[in-house]
Amino acid sequence: MRALLCTEWGPASKLVVGDAPDPEPGPTDAVVRVHAASVNFPDTLIIENKYQMRAAPPFSPGGECTGVVEAIGAEVTRVRPGDRVLAFTGYGCFAEKVRADARALVPLDRDVDLVLASTLPMTFGTSLHALEDRAGLRPGETLVVLGASGGVGLAAIEIGKALGARVIAAASNAERLALCKEHGADALIDYGAEDLGVCIKDLTRGKGADIVYDPVGGPLTERAVRSLAWRGRLLVIGFASGEIPKIPLNLPLLKGCSLVGVFWGELTRREPERLAVNLQTLFLWLKEGKIRPHVSGTYPLERGAEAIAALAERRVSGKLVITP
Repeated sequence: MRALLCTEWGPASKLVVGDAPDPEPGPTDAVVRVHAASVNFPDTLIIENKYQMRAAPPFSPGGECTGVVEAIGAEVTRVRPGDRVLAFTGYGCFAEKVRADARALVPLDRDVDLVLASTLPMTFGTSLHALEDRAGLRPGETLVVLGASGGVGLAAIEIGKALGARVIAAASNAERLALCKEHGADALIDYGAEDLGVCIKDLTRGKGADIVYDPVGGPLTERAVRSLAWRGRLLVIGFASGEIPKIPLNLPLLKGCSLVGVFWGELTRREPERLAVNLQTLFLWLKEGKIRPHVSGTYPLERGAEAIAALAERRVSGKLVITP
């Protein structure tokens, strides 16, 4: 089979497209022929050996995909060859085929768009887990989303609206904010030209934000914590800026606020029942039109490195998808 391969640690420019052995299913595995595999921020880290999950070269990045089951192991009963499925594997999906634990596959209806479905687990799954499970968002609360035009940011906007929040989108320029408005944001902050803290204070009439969703990190994080309301929650999603912030702990003390970690990947391992409920909710909302994944580009396997580089360099709004 053909695959996008990491043969040595480094940036996306070092990735190559080449031949790899066809995967064979173990007793509880399935082999999935990949139709669409979405690109996520961890893909930019795992190829540089900077992610929590490790993979030894040569390997193919790509942690989630949709496709059709091609073969199954001897103990597999819940899926059959020919079934359309969603798979999340950690890595290996930027290839024509991938081996996955059949127990973690999600069967898909025949009318589900496989490209759109491939974008749901990590970005929308992270945002739903963050806002509902970790922050306990209540209708009427004010949610500020940093890095709001990215994949997880747009997902947070749409899920925040579905859960009844007033959503303030914050991004680095007017073009990105226009996309956030299209996806339901109630108010906008251009933190490339405006002071984030002043704008949050003005837009909340001095109260502050109930929840801040932060996939960016860097200097924005402390400003966001200072802008939280009493008993507010800052959701630590990731550090797309490349800088892990250091927060003075007197701020949570004085505000009675919480710094809340969000690790969707660990949820998939520790709480599979909750994961299943969240995925059912997301697919229902997709069918009802409450969420609309924004796919800004699809790439053939041969251009997969370009997609990963674009995400690493923060040149992407919404999601990119590789279609082997």
